[in-house]
Parts: sequence; structure tokens; C-alpha cells
Amino acid sequence: MDIGIPKESLAREHRVALAPSGVKTLVERGHRVYVETGAGGEAGHGDGDYQSAGATVVYARDEVFHRSGLLLGVQAPAPADYLLLQPGQTVLAFWMLPALHAESLRVLMDRQITAIGLEAIEDDDGRAPALTSMSEIAGALAVIVGAGLLLNEFGGKGILLTGAPGVPPAQLVILGAGVLGQAAARAAAGLGAEVLLLDVSTEKLREAVDRLPGRMPTMVASPHNIERALSFADLVIAAPAVHGDRAPVVITRAMLKRMKPRSVIMDFAIDMGGCLETSRPTYFPNPTYEVDGILHFCVPNLPAIVARSATLALTNTVGPWVMELAEKGADAALAGDRALRRGAYLHGGRCVKESLSQLFGLPFQPFSVPER
Repeated sequence: MDIGIPKESLAREHRVALAPSGVKTLVERGHRVYVETGAGGEAGHGDGDYQSAGATVVYARDEVFHRSGLLLGVQAPAPADYLLLQPGQTVLAFWMLPALHAESLRVLMDRQITAIGLEAIEDDDGRAPALTSMSEIAGALAVIVGAGLLLNEFGGKGILLTGAPGVPPAQLVILGAGVLGQAAARAAAGLGAEVLLLDVSTEKLREAVDRLPGRMPTMVASPHNIERALSFADLVIAAPAVHGDRAPVVITRAMLKRMKPRSVIMDFAIDMGGCLETSRPTYFPNPTYEVDGILHFCVPNLPAIVARSATLALTNTVGPWVMELAEKGADAALAGDRALRRGAYLHGGRCVKESLSQLFGLPFQPFSVPER
């Protein structure tokens, strides 16, 4: 199969869909891989690395799209690239389609592509491997970046996350006991921060308590408890777990009034629409803005700031799916792999994900292999 890897076009997206090691595996199995020049440069993988792995480096963006039956991306193609998509083409990326504008979704359907969202691929036990790999990285980064945002020089109130002898640590509240929330809690606890973990599921909280060090306090994430936690929080990491659906709004603007001035709140569901009423996407070098005296951080692709590590983690996770799609083709791969099929939003331009059809009022057509 012909496989394309374009250079990412989203602002400050430094990752690349597949490291040279993943490309080499595909080439050794007889597949042709076309990589847009510079695609891996910011993740530490130059054009020469891809050529050594057997890929063909191309210098025209449209060539990558036109030559590929399977297109790989970290982020989904930008609207400016939609007209480059080919009918029958399969695109594997973090699509986040529930957060897309309706008109953009209709254009994608008209292009008759198959769109598989890495964030929505889920096994029978409810685990989302690609989302997990990035959430583990984002959780650790959330604490590092959040600690920095508490500093005066970055707009915070001047609190040291870990505290000091005779000085109490910051109060950290984490909303969501999923992979990202647990990773953040583990990192923060290791630094000595005071952590409170909330989730709507007592089962998830029980699981988190068993996995995390010490006896971390937890609460059910009811509106009352969220407001209560916000009232004493210095730093809030909001990360409700969503797999392929729009994020629920769990913090309203009215709730912000309960927070102490110059506290920090980080929305890690922003790529799926955001879980704060006051959220809007932000990007480096200006990742924050202020609403009602509260500093907001809403960067949708935080793992991109550790592009090399994140690219390797992504390659390890998506490699088997890429090989399956390349060896079998999209129809057979989706028919035989339930986890991959759960990740499909569009198949040949038809909406095959029921939650997406309900969100946008689209006709829902369950997956079926077209007759040849």
C-alpha cells in the first residue's frame, strides 16, 4: 500500500505520525511510504533518517496526499487540506470530530474518505491505547507546566507547588481519575504537593486509590463538591475522560467566582470542545489568558512540547494498526478489528459513529463492507 506522512500544520505541533523505525517496518513488508520534507524535523527525525528507513521524501505537500491510500497524521488534516483528500482514502489521526464545525464535517463527508480517530479506538475493556499513551505524557507535563504557571513571572500567585520547610505546598485539585488525571496525581504526589482527586465514578476513584502512592483524598465530582474544591484550589487540572465524544462542561463561569484570585485552571479536554464554560484553545508562546481573575491554560496538544518522546510513544502504539490497515485495506481491517472499528467516524464518507450522528443530526449508517 502507498502510505503518506504529511508535515503537521497545526500551530506548534512538533510531533510526527510515525518515527523512522515504524516506517522501516512498513517498507520491509513491501509498502511504499511517502514523507513530506521536514515532517519529522522538530521531533529529531530528519529527512535523511526517513530515507535511510526506505521512505521517499517528497517536496510538494499535495503529492503526499495524492499518492497515498492511507494517510497518517498526529492531528487531523486542517480545513485548508480538505480538498487534497482523495475519495476512498483512509486517514488515521487524532480527528476529534465531535469538536469540529458542522460545515467542516460535511466537507469531509463529501470527500468520501474513511476517518479513523486515534482518540476513539477502544478495546473491549474500554481502554483507548493511543489516547492513553498521550494522556500519560500530558499528565506528567500538566504538573510541570502547572507548577510554572503558579509563579509570579507567569501570571500566578507566587506559590511553590511543593512548598518548603515551614511553608505549605500548593493545593492541587484534579478533576477526572482517568489516565491523565492519575498520571498528574502520581507526578504531583511525588513532588510533595497536596492533591485532591475527583471523578463522577466511585469505581474509578477506588482504582486510583489502589494505584497511587499514599492515601490520596478523593471526592465524587458532583457540582457541589466541584465548587467546594475550587474554593481552596491553587491549581486545577481538569481532565474528564472522553473517548470520541464531546467533553462535558463541568465548570461554569459562575463557579470561577468561588476560586481565589490568580489561581490557575488547566483544561485538558479542550481538544474535544473543553470542559470549562470559559475555555478556548490556546497555543504557545501565549498559552494562557485570564477570565474573572483566573488564569486559564487550554493547550490542546501539550505532548507536542516533548515531540521526540511523544512520537516514539505514538509509534509504539499505532504501529500495529497502521500495519493492519496497510496489509488488509480499510474495509477488511475495520471488519475484523472491533477496536479499530470503534475508532471509525466516517467510512467512505458515511457517518458510522452513532454519537457523532446524534451530535450533528446526520444519518447514521452502521459499518458495512461495500459490495465490489
